[in-house]
Amino acid sequence: MPITLTIPEGLLSSEAQARAFADLTDAVLDVAGLTGNAFMTANVIGSINVLPAGHVLAAGKPIAAAFVELKLPEIALATADAKRDFIERATDVIEAAADGRIKREHIWSNIVYAPEGAWGIAGQSYSNADLVGAIQNSALS
Repeated sequence: MPITLTIPEGLLSSEAQARAFADLTDAVLDVAGLTGNAFMTANVIGSINVLPAGHVLAAGKPIAAAFVELKLPEIALATADAKRDFIERATDVIEAAADGRIKREHIWSNIVYAPEGAWGIAGQSYSNADLVGAIQNSALS
């Protein structure tokens, strides 16, 4: 489940970036009901894209803003409530990490879904059933 956090330079310190990413990881696992699942924990990955000041824009103008994108297999966070919960928690995480340097309305999140069979880990394409099996097998270990 890749998470991509995109922010402009100076919005978050290195420590705040690391804390925010860890908190985003915890949020997706918690909302999915998978906290402590070894398979899923190891597969929540991602990147932090820090762009030069002036390269993060809203309405065509530079702004202190943040973007959180979560990529998932189509079976994850499948309910409207789960999507809402993650987006709210992601916004809370970034707002807290920025310590007043960003307005809440300048934090955008989106969830992108990979279709059946288009989820790959270590060169293996996972169907939705394969993913559920790997998650369940990890819970039994």
